[in-house]
Amino acid sequence: MNPMIVLTGPTAVGKTKLSIALAKAVNGEIISADSVQVYRHMDIGSAKIHPDEMQGVRHHMIDILDPWEEFNVVIFQQRCLECIRGIYERGHIPVVVGGTGFYIQALLRNIDFTENEADTGKRRELESIAETQGAEVLHEMLRKVDPASAEVIHANNIKRTVRALEYYYLTGEPISAHNERERERERAYNSCYFVLNDRRELLYERIEQRIDEMLENGLVDEVKKLRGMGCDRSLVSMQALGYKEILAWLDGETTYEEAVAILKRDTRHFAKRQLTWFRRESDVIWVNKDQFDYDDDRMLSFMLEQLEKQGVKDPGFCLSRM
Repeated sequence: MNPMIVLTGPTAVGKTKLSIALAKAVNGEIISADSVQVYRHMDIGSAKIHPDEMQGVRHHMIDILDPWEEFNVVIFQQRCLECIRGIYERGHIPVVVGGTGFYIQALLRNIDFTENEADTGKRRELESIAETQGAEVLHEMLRKVDPASAEVIHANNIKRTVRALEYYYLTGEPISAHNERERERERAYNSCYFVLNDRRELLYERIEQRIDEMLENGLVDEVKKLRGMGCDRSLVSMQALGYKEILAWLDGETTYEEAVAILKRDTRHFAKRQLTWFRRESDVIWVNKDQFDYDDDRMLSFMLEQLEKQGVKDPGFCLSRM
């Protein structure tokens, strides 16, 4: 099978720096598995890597869409496969980096979502409930029929909540049960799936520090610019953490202090949900930073050893199955 490396982990854990070192060590190119970094003009709030930080490593799936354009797991898969073909043709290895576990699973196991893409009356009915009664009402509906999905899908993520409910009403089965089966699918690549992690208190401290840095670096001005371009909370892109909270403040719904406190709280909760997702995945290799005394070189050496064991660094692959 063709080789693939995954480096994921909760937000703010430090994936970017380590991913550059890893990609350079294996002659790889990085594919971003982030649902916000795909959008142009959304740089600060998405913690998007700067070109001068890339150290010559080619990056994909960054700045490929405008904030008002549609993006979902099917589009992610299709665009990634185009990138992967080119990476293999250049004799390099794809290194998938990001915190969106759902997207990573879809790519790694080549899950077919296209059959669920057709619009349905039920979907429109659920979307109407969200519009008229609010996201919390919709999320409570999900909690009653599929508590496992409600645990990992935030109430503000209306699109995923709608899809989970739609799946339940159309099939009679919780989508969490479907996802568990998909986790058992054989991987489509010879891969190593690394999860970078840290002690919870340090991770939460880093999250708060990162948000403070985003605000100092101009997050408010970035959101104002997007709003001036016509972007509001009706867009999926503007439901992202950091954007919807600042928009709520700009729209007079909260104070600035409340918006920042909500952003920090919800980002901590998001990190917790990410870790819940990764723990449910099979065959992941945990890279706990404290066990390596926070030494990047030791973490990199460990990952390279794991790649060697599984033969993932071997470039002797073929393109016939792409």
